[in-house]
Amino acid sequence: MSVPVGTELSRPFLPAKNFQESKRFYEAFGFEKVLDGEVAIFRIGASSFILQNYFQKEWAENFMMQLVVDDLDAWWSHVVSLDLPARFGVPAPKPPAMQPWGLRIAYVVDPSGILWHIAQSRPKVEHDR
Repeated sequence: MSVPVGTELSRPFLPAKNFQESKRFYEAFGFEKVLDGEVAIFRIGASSFILQNYFQKEWAENFMMQLVVDDLDAWWSHVVSLDLPARFGVPAPKPPAMQPWGLRIAYVVDPSGILWHIAQSRPKVEHDR
């Protein structure tokens, strides 16, 4: 039996402790808000997620997202320029560093406690694309 193939898209649902503040955070971060209603859909490149007006502390603080980018140093400069701790009261982002599992990653935490891994893509690694 074959699986139907077409325009499949996977979008995780992210919790928001403060829905309005989280929307401002993601717009400042560089995501495009493509829907704003009872939920908000944000997109960047080929990736997107659904921000929901729902929060459960234990879930949010264990939720992680990965954004794989072509130029982590440029993204790091962008992140630093945003002054996220002063604007949104989030922990200071952690600068890019090589991780034991082979990815160079910077870390950013959103206003709800979601940890974002901003990872440098590796040119010859298929699953980084």
